[in-house]
Amino acid sequence: MDEDRNKPADAGTGGSTEEPREFLPPCEFGSIIIPFYTQTLVKLGLMEDPLKGETTADLKYAKRLIDLLDLLKERTKGALQEEEGRLLESCLVQLKMHYMQKADILRT
Repeated sequence: MDEDRNKPADAGTGGSTEEPREFLPPCEFGSIIIPFYTQTLVKLGLMEDPLKGETTADLKYAKRLIDLLDLLKERTKGALQEEEGRLLESCLVQLKMHYMQKADILRT
């Protein structure tokens, strides 16, 4: 079972002419963080929403996503590998800085 979680999504197709399968992210901590990070950038209006094809900000939603990442940090304290902790901290610092700029809390 552990072997399967590290295989690319198209592993084992033997080069067949099947339709390519949807991307399956690796089973690692970063695969939890990056979707939250990306969605927060969208809600901050810093990235285009891929579903709507437009850029709009929803600071309340962005704040909630940042709070969820903070909660994850708190609940995993002492349980993360060093690299995982750095990734989470780096994402939080960047997102909080962008949020403060967008919310006019921090003037640049």
